[in-house]
Amino acid sequence: MAEKNSVFNELNAVDVKDKIREKNGLKYISWASAWAEVKKRYPGATFKVYKQIVDDGGNTRPWHDDTRTGWVEVGVTIDGNEIIETLAIMDYKNQSIPADQITSVNANKSLKRCLVKAIAMHGLGLYIYEGEDLPEETGKVIELQNDIMSIIKKKAALSDGAKEKVGVLCKNAEKEANPHFEESEITGNPKNIDDIDILEKLKRQLLGIRK
Repeated sequence: MAEKNSVFNELNAVDVKDKIREKNGLKYISWASAWAEVKKRYPGATFKVYKQIVDDGGNTRPWHDDTRTGWVEVGVTIDGNEIIETLAIMDYKNQSIPADQITSVNANKSLKRCLVKAIAMHGLGLYIYEGEDLPEETGKVIELQNDIMSIIKKKAALSDGAKEKVGVLCKNAEKEANPHFEESEITGNPKNIDDIDILEKLKRQLLGIRK
């Protein structure tokens, strides 16, 4: 098996041009083809769907929502390195589906697309997404949002007190970023924040939380 620092180079060198398909103006490869190429080279590779707890009984579902729209999160681990990607749950026109209209079928399709994107971040077929490059500032916002989502999970698991602090900080940051929101609209979701300064401040505050 290749060394860790060569995983990206090896997967990025794989020619997947004959597997590329196009739909609604977007290029993609199927999740089955992408996963097969990974497993051929790294049999120990795994992926994980990050679920949302939906009630006090601990029941979960394979997608997340903030009462307005929804998204999925998938982590792919290759040779010990996990990369987590998020993807909005969209309709056939690539428009976000309102939270109360999301079905398990919608979520499943997005999960498969998210899996392929996480694999691409490891190198396989990454060039397919070159046409979707985002402006630097927008890319930075998404990077911070994803970092914060990961920190939230870790800090909230420390204790009930830490979980409460996480909730307060996230809601305060969301309120600061969206002063036009009604109190009832504040959910504490970092994905509702697109101000880099506020996101960076929230990240620092969350990292400072202890048990």
